[in-house]
Amino acid sequence: MPTTTSRRGLLFGAAALSGGALLAGCTSNESKDEDSGNKEQQVADEKPGKEVTIGFAGPQADHGWLNAINDNAKERAKKYADVTLESTEGSNDTAAQIGQVETLINKKVDVLVILPADGKALTQVGLKAMKAGIPVVNLDRVFASPQAYRCWIGGDNYGMGLSAGHYIGEKLKDKKNARVVELAGLDNLELTKQRSKGFDDALKNYPNIKKVARQAADFTVESGQQKMSQLLQAQKNFDALWNHDDDQGVGALRAIEQAGRDDFLMVGGAGALSAFQAIEADDGVLKATVLYPPTMAASAIDLARALGQGKGVSGMAEFEIPSFVTCYSAVVDKDNVEQYMPTGFK
Repeated sequence: MPTTTSRRGLLFGAAALSGGALLAGCTSNESKDEDSGNKEQQVADEKPGKEVTIGFAGPQADHGWLNAINDNAKERAKKYADVTLESTEGSNDTAAQIGQVETLINKKVDVLVILPADGKALTQVGLKAMKAGIPVVNLDRVFASPQAYRCWIGGDNYGMGLSAGHYIGEKLKDKKNARVVELAGLDNLELTKQRSKGFDDALKNYPNIKKVARQAADFTVESGQQKMSQLLQAQKNFDALWNHDDDQGVGALRAIEQAGRDDFLMVGGAGALSAFQAIEADDGVLKATVLYPPTMAASAIDLARALGQGKGVSGMAEFEIPSFVTCYSAVVDKDNVEQYMPTGFK
């Protein structure tokens, strides 16, 4: 699944560099022959245009990826002289976040960007904003109704598993009776099920490979270490490991080092800076990670700004921004890690 560096690809491919890709660097704020009434497409650019106030309601930063979401949104907004960002205190409490969004509605912001603590629980306040004439950019955790948002942008959990499976598959395609194990995330989350399904579907293309074990962790360093230790004790011989999350991967790597194991390759997930650094050093089992890019928050700000200015997206024929943008789960290994290093989250 090749990545692309075309203008359109920078918007729709995952994890374009936060410094200048996606909508901002690839578009123009001026329509052609605008004064003459020409109806040619107007698209958003970094050049100052109509002033837009964007309300941002993000999560509590209790995880490296979630902290990066908040940082990406705030840093992106600073790039635009015509954007004012009204940011709430991050919260994972649904009632508190609903109240925060209602406050932003009452302030009559031009556009809302919301990563809901619970998509279903915040659907009604999304609907309220839309009915009030405030377009909503729904970030990652989707609302229960498409009427609650104008545009959704988020990651591809199934695609993460697919990319990880194909990467491992290609590395092991010539090995007879190859064995792989999986360190998943929280099993009660739909995203975990999607990641596992994508991984399993990819492995179907490699009949020489068998998944021999799977453990579910909790997206924490501690759970990653504990569950990886159990996997290592139960499986004395395997050729590859896919770990769903780079944060829990820190713990998994500790367990691997403590066990003195270096007889397999490991693929991570999400795109943490620590994972990138380990891949670049190339002195351990971690050889790649598949992205679930927090840069999607920067892209959400781009989309919100375009909505507030009534602009479209460069590289597309339509006059409006799309209603659904799924980021691509690119594989980062030693061949391209330098490119992605600036996007790594702590």
